Amino acid sequence: MRRRRFSASSAVVTAITVAIAVVWVFPVYWALNTSLSVDTQTVKIPPVWVPSPPILDSFKYVIANTAIIRWYFNSVVTSLAIDVLVLFLTMMCAYALSQIAFRGRRALFVFFLAGFMIPGATNVVPLFMFLNRLNMVDTYLGVILPQLVYPIAVVVYKQFFDQMPQELGDAARMDGASDFRILFTIFLPLNLGITWALAIVLFLFAWNNFFWPFIIIASTPMMTIPVGITQVQSWYGIAYPRIMASAVLAALPTAILYLIFQRRVTQGVAITAGIK
Repeated sequence: MRRRRFSASSAVVTAITVAIAVVWVFPVYWALNTSLSVDTQTVKIPPVWVPSPPILDSFKYVIANTAIIRWYFNSVVTSLAIDVLVLFLTMMCAYALSQIAFRGRRALFVFFLAGFMIPGATNVVPLFMFLNRLNMVDTYLGVILPQLVYPIAVVVYKQFFDQMPQELGDAARMDGASDFRILFTIFLPLNLGITWALAIVLFLFAWNNFFWPFIIIASTPMMTIPVGITQVQSWYGIAYPRIMASAVLAALPTAILYLIFQRRVTQGVAITAGIK
């Protein structure tokens, strides 16, 4: 009876999981199917489930007639800059909150926790006005600087730094090591797995971010990939294969990155979700 109950419950869970997977995968499949089809096949009823024959004309057209290569470059530059700077700044901030005793440390940590409660959309107008006065609209700095605020990364690092043995830091200080050296030669190597997981997740978030780049970027050559594909859509109207081709090209780097670092991405998402 136990085996039957276990088998029945396992079958139900498996069926639900497969159904969810199909629901999630189908839009991806349909985008790829449409991008490989001709215009007449995309509006047929009943729909054409497999393009016959599959063609790459839409991909060639997007690459040859849009600034998608420049959009790739912009996304890589901004995403890598955001990734490196966020890790560097949040790591040092978390180390100070965790290992350095100073007045107001707890109040400052509460201030960081309060950052979770402030919707990012409420800061868009004053932030845009401030950057406009600094002549940072439609610049890389305008895209990068506002995205350096990641309180959750501070909380994640602080949690792991709190678990580090106090004797490690004390012994290093007795040998004359500074806090900067202790952080990057002792604490960082011991938390390298967490750093890799956060780095990949932060890169994916920065790459896929649409809202702020859409607000701060004004010219087509400065657009990132998520913003640029909206211009492709407006240019091509209802040319569905070209629209889907641009979407597939935009998602391709993140898909490859996820397949390569799947375990790290899952670990990073689990960590941040657990902290929240």
